[in-house]
Amino acid sequence: MKKLILLALVAAPSLLFAQENFVIKGKVGSIDAPAKIFLTYREGTNTITDSSAVKNGAFDFKGQVKDITYASIVVDYKGVGIQNLDRKVQQDVLVVYLVNGTTDIKSADSLSKAKVTGTKVNEDNQKFKVYTRSIADANKALDAEYEATPSEKRTKEFNDYIDKKEDSISVKERALDSLYIQANPDSYMSLQALRGMGGPYPNYTQLAPEFEKLSPALRASNAGVKYKKYLDVIKSVSVGEMAPDFAQPDTNGTMVSLSSFKGKYVLLDFWASWCGPCRAENPNVVKAFNTYKGKNFTILSVSLDRPGKKDNWLKAIHKDGLAWNHVSDLKFWDNDAAKLYGIQAIPQNLLIDPSGKIIAKDLFGDALEKKLGEIFGTM
Repeated sequence: MKKLILLALVAAPSLLFAQENFVIKGKVGSIDAPAKIFLTYREGTNTITDSSAVKNGAFDFKGQVKDITYASIVVDYKGVGIQNLDRKVQQDVLVVYLVNGTTDIKSADSLSKAKVTGTKVNEDNQKFKVYTRSIADANKALDAEYEATPSEKRTKEFNDYIDKKEDSISVKERALDSLYIQANPDSYMSLQALRGMGGPYPNYTQLAPEFEKLSPALRASNAGVKYKKYLDVIKSVSVGEMAPDFAQPDTNGTMVSLSSFKGKYVLLDFWASWCGPCRAENPNVVKAFNTYKGKNFTILSVSLDRPGKKDNWLKAIHKDGLAWNHVSDLKFWDNDAAKLYGIQAIPQNLLIDPSGKIIAKDLFGDALEKKLGEIFGTM
């Protein structure tokens, strides 16, 4: 199943650069201590967690963020602490945006069913969730179908069937997002819809025309300008473009550049030791490498491992049998090469020809070996 096999995602970055002073006032039923309410969001690569006592269902948060920021509010009914919540049980969670003004949250029972008012971004977000509910329901049903099937019955035919249904849902989701953008060119949520259309593996030729549907004011805003810069990045690493050069330390600390492999076919592979989907994909990459390493083909893997976690990186290389070139600046999602290539999900890869041109992207499963077979005439 693609969504279970492929993705480890960077938290969606905020899109604006204007200071936001937010206030959240909430009321969820009549819950009381020891229950607590937690607010979590990202600032750069850091996760920020705040908490609020709750009395007769009432809670509040206030603070300041650099820009409109995606956040989650979670109810800890037993007061065990957010780190100790039972991950096997669906939690009572509400997504909000931290934005200038007062956001009001009210529900007679569950936080996840709350009505959110007071700030336009959050009101638009509520409407957008209703608008895309059919997609959320379809994905939930597909996940349930997959999980209900015992692992021994997840044959290639079954996985192909799941992938086909998933692709069908994705097509419908992109169509809905496109219609939303066209109907709401001034809405901040149209930028979020645009990000959703791009998904983890964005296509410039698909997204650029959608960006032009946004109102001139939204395109010229800080949010729009930043997204346009992101589009420029993914355009620069599209199939047919020359791969941007970079250099990072290898496992011994020696600087290694992408351009040093010019004259060979190179798979530029982004991964990390902490990334489960990457580790699951590694056997396919190992198989392709062992098959074609003698045919002018090599791999340069860039790890998005965390600062101070070099040992984890080295252990994963050894354990997974990754007998090729490895580099990393150990900056997690701030990895300079990852930012240069617009990487927002891993694993992700690009196949580069001997001249340095990108000739294919995101070759997973059997796709990498098949593509190399076509190149080297073994298929």
